[in-house]
Amino acid sequence: MSYTANATPDGSRPVAAVTGASSGIGAAAARMLAAAGFDVVLGARRMEMLQAVADEMGGRAIALDVTDRASVEAFAAAVPRLNLLVNNAGGALGLEPIAESVDEHWRTMWESNVLGLMMVTRACLPALEASGNGHVINIGSIAGLESYAGGAGYTSAKHGVVAITETLRLELLGKPIRVTEIDPGMTETEFSLVRFAGDAARADKVYEGVDPLVAGDVADCIAWAATRPPHVNIDTLRVTPRAQARASVVHRR
Repeated sequence: MSYTANATPDGSRPVAAVTGASSGIGAAAARMLAAAGFDVVLGARRMEMLQAVADEMGGRAIALDVTDRASVEAFAAAVPRLNLLVNNAGGALGLEPIAESVDEHWRTMWESNVLGLMMVTRACLPALEASGNGHVINIGSIAGLESYAGGAGYTSAKHGVVAITETLRLELLGKPIRVTEIDPGMTETEFSLVRFAGDAARADKVYEGVDPLVAGDVADCIAWAATRPPHVNIDTLRVTPRAQARASVVHRR
């Protein structure tokens, strides 16, 4: 399905910034937003991969570590005109119960999913407001809506994303900025491979016997929400594969 970006007052292409855009949902979203007519700026740490995605779809790649304030502020300064911010960077590490929790895993998840989202949003809000029709889309997870054994570090961080999104919407009420939260369920990207420290066999078992979402399915939701008329805000969108009823309740063939 194709979408068309809303026109800007001066007729220029609206600008979209996507974090975590070197692969997975972020890369797919960048491609789809470019196809919809956005001038896309891609941010991520893995610069070689990021540049390849940007070259493929005519975007601009800027190195970005959302956990580093200086990197975030440099990224925002490089994008003085901005209409859409897609906060996609984040991820999960490990699946240990709380009794065996790994401090560094929790710290990394909170820094990327929560503090990173806060810093990028804070840095980009002035440009979004100045555009006269700004939009923040936060990529959460069904893990932010429920909990499951072994997932406390990640679910608590994604619950934080929900709280930030809801608070931001309250704080920006009356300003020309829409705020959307998209909460995907099981999506086959690098997510599980990263979570299990590169253990491909363990990552593959997550999706065994299931037709999960793929990055393009979530990107489609992002592009749809981003291209609604300016007076229409998609508040929260939860999307899961047909075989998934809850985060830990999945039908397998």
